Parts: sequence; C-alpha cells; structure tokens
Amino acid sequence: MDCRDYSKPVSEPRAVATGSCHALLIKTGIGFLLRYHYDPVATARGSDTMRIWIDLANSPHVPFFRALIPEFVARTHQVEITARDFAQTVELATKAGMMTHVIGGHGGGRLTAKAGNLIGRAAALRKWARDRGFDLAVSHNSYAQISAAATLGIKTVTLMDYEHQPANHLAFRLASRVIVPRAFPAVELRKYGASTRKVRRYDGMKEDVYLADFTRDPGFAEVLSKLGVASEDVLIVARPPAREALYHRFENELFDELLTHLSSRPNVKIILLPRSDAQRAEYESRKFSNVIMPPEALDGASLIGAADLVISAGGTMNREAAALGVPAASIYAGKWAAVDEQLTREGRLFRISSRDEIESLSIAKKTGLNPRRASHVRREIVDLIVGTL
Repeated sequence: MDCRDYSKPVSEPRAVATGSCHALLIKTGIGFLLRYHYDPVATARGSDTMRIWIDLANSPHVPFFRALIPEFVARTHQVEITARDFAQTVELATKAGMMTHVIGGHGGGRLTAKAGNLIGRAAALRKWARDRGFDLAVSHNSYAQISAAATLGIKTVTLMDYEHQPANHLAFRLASRVIVPRAFPAVELRKYGASTRKVRRYDGMKEDVYLADFTRDPGFAEVLSKLGVASEDVLIVARPPAREALYHRFENELFDELLTHLSSRPNVKIILLPRSDAQRAEYESRKFSNVIMPPEALDGASLIGAADLVISAGGTMNREAAALGVPAASIYAGKWAAVDEQLTREGRLFRISSRDEIESLSIAKKTGLNPRRASHVRREIVDLIVGTL
C-alpha cells in the first residue's frame, strides 16, 4: 500500500522518461501563463465560480485535461490538480505547465497490490482535499479520486471510453455524472451501475478534445533526422501492450511477432515507445537494427502526424492517429471498445489479429493527413461537466 506523502506541488520540470504518452506538450512560456491563470489563489472567487479538482491518474489524462482547463478558466472557475506518480503522468504534466500535487504512485501488477494502492491513495487524496472547499471532482476514471470525493460529499464527474474495464463498477456507481462517447453501449452502462439519470453522452472521442486544432511543426523533421529517420524512410510508431493493466490480464505474443517481422523490412524505421523501464530493457536486449527508442520524450502529436503507420496494442495512440487521419492498426488482443469499432467502420482503424494479417500488412509512405477536426467536442464536454451542479 502506497501511503507516502506526495502532497507538495511539483514546480520544476523533471526529465521525461522515454515511451511517454503521445501528448501535446506546450512550450514553456505558455506553460507559465497557464499556471498563472488557473492558480486558485490568483483571483477572488465569484458567486458563480466553482472550485474544480482534477486528478491525473495516467499519462493520457494530461493532454485531455490540459485542453479543458482554459475552458474552465474562461468561465471563471478555479482549478487544482492532483497527479499519480505513474508512467509519465507527472513529467508530462510538469512539462505542460500544469502545477500538480503528486499523491500516490503505481500499485504494481498484482491485483492485491492494486487494491491496496487504491485504498491508500484514496485515503491520501481525502486528507489532501478535505479542507479545500471543492465543488466538483473531475477525472477520467480515477478510482481513488472518485472514492475520496464520495466520502467527502463532493460531487464527482468521471469520463470513460472503454466499456470492458472491470473497475467501471466502482467508478460508475460512485460518480455523480458519467460522461461517455455516444458509441459507448447502453447495456454496459447499466451493467456497471450507471443509472440513466447520471449518464451524459458526447459526439466523437476524447482524443478530439486536444487534437482538433493540431497543426504540423515544421521543425519536427529535424528531430526525426537526429534520431536517424530520413525523409524517405517509412516511419512506423509502435506501442507495446500494457501488460500490468487491470484490463490486460492475458498474453499478447502477436505484437512481438509483428516487431520481428517489421525489423527485417528495408527502408523502414520503427520508433518504439515502451510503457515501462522493464519493457525498454526487454526490447533493447533484442537489438533490432531499425528500432529506435528515443532517449527523451517527443511531442506526441507531431510524432503521430509524421508517422506513415501507427500500431499499438492499446487504445489511446491508435485513436490519436485516427483523429489526425494517419493510418492506424490495433494489435490489441482483448475486447475492443465500441469507439474503436466505430473508427474501423469509418476506415480510420484496422485490426491485426493473426500472423497472416501481419504478413499482408501494407507498408508505404502515407499520402497526407486527413484529420477529423471535431472541434465541437471540447466545448460539449465542458458543458456536460459544469452542468453537473
């Protein structure tokens, strides 16, 4: 059980581990500006102002909430942020200019350890939040925050886009409002205890929130060149399975077979983004000649925008590619999310589920981007969140 006191805010950037979430990282100057504007001490609280507590439990939550915070601030709401020291969550948040209170860490791969970690972090969050006068707690299924807020009588909003996560049982029952994509099956909401009155839906997917206004960075080609990726190379960005995640309690050998297959292709460079130090060490030991694991974090949106193909055994990175119109393939061996099935029907995502499909995979330079540009999703989600009170 992790009950260490991480309650002091992180104000200085730390080195970001390679294999970070494919996130939008803003420049330092904008980061300081953002910090100033959502600092709850910076402005007096008006009669219509809410105090909003956001918890970042995993790396993909950073770009999502970084895009929403200016919308909250524009409506005069005050925001404080907690973060779990897991994966690259804290590092990415710091680099994005989000001043966080770091509370709790990773619980490990065993179910008993995860349960103990959840209880310990929920207790630490409750202690931290108790006297802060929050009106609303918001997260993307942070089970510890939802549990802590419920014991304090704080209304909670959870957002979720994967209907096969077992811990939805906890989050959906305790939350005051559950916000999901329109593709999320109603039967799964009922199964996890989300009553009709608390559910709200939005069009699109969470990745639209922070990628709808993406523009290419003309300097990113130089970043790739320094890594050894030439303009004529076919660039593949790949992400291994999250083997320790609660929703991934099975083996997925197909990804490693795919990597071996691609490593022998001429004019192909693979940027591999491991999820942990252990994964990094594992793939380094295989000494693939065309596999690159960057020594520092890259701008995720720029990386995906530059790729000719994105292959992931998870969900977020594939959906980021789909949002930008980059060819994307899922090699996830578990149950697919309805939002991913929808992307498949739209022709923005395809599935790799067999060795034959690996052999027949088309490897070529892409012709250009075809972004969704679903800019309405950000405003729609903010409306649904602030409408909880």
